[in-house]
Amino acid sequence: MNNPNLGYRMGTGVQAGAIYDEGLRRHMLRVYNYMGLGLVVTGLVALAVASTPALYVPIFSSPLKWVVMLAPLAFVMLFSFKMQTMSAASAQAMFWAFCAVMGLSLASVFLVFTGTSIARTFFIAATMFGATSLYGYTTKRDLTQLSSFLIMGLIGVVIASLVNLFLGSSALQFAISVIGIFVFIGLTAWDTQTIKEQYAENFDAESQQKLAVFGAFSLYLNFINIFQLLLNFTGERE
Repeated sequence: MNNPNLGYRMGTGVQAGAIYDEGLRRHMLRVYNYMGLGLVVTGLVALAVASTPALYVPIFSSPLKWVVMLAPLAFVMLFSFKMQTMSAASAQAMFWAFCAVMGLSLASVFLVFTGTSIARTFFIAATMFGATSLYGYTTKRDLTQLSSFLIMGLIGVVIASLVNLFLGSSALQFAISVIGIFVFIGLTAWDTQTIKEQYAENFDAESQQKLAVFGAFSLYLNFINIFQLLLNFTGERE
């Protein structure tokens, strides 16, 4: 004998699942839109500064360059410490400010490397990022088991990079670049999976907005680092 209540529950479950999937799709799209716009802001600022001698000469020919180079790291630390307490509007404002500061820091890329090699490297980085992020979104494997290894690798890359600012060792830079690319590829997959799993359709608009900004921030950092590290291999100097 057919149970009408069972059919109703199954229909309701399917409908709820469809609503959740649509909400998740919109959430991920919002994350990638924020990230993409952030990259546009960074690129425009970097290009504007690199095209204006009155801006880049005072910056990169004086100790001010250290402030510009280290400012993004300060933003990352501030973002991490204030993540839980800031509002969605504050998170957005800080994200756009961070993207602009990162553009200022990356202006030197346009002064050192040819436009063709920058475009080529960007395409390669985008392809690697897209494939890895797609894997993180679709895989059934729990990537948190890799988190400890990735965090340790990230800390090592950051420390080694700071040390090499003063040493200027080409061998160390090569090692940092190789290891760093693998670390940030792994972080891209893990962060994408984390962003997906953190989504909840019953979150209010404020919470969902914050999650989208923080997710975009994480993915943006991964992409920028992959791009910068790849430049050490594919970039052609002016």
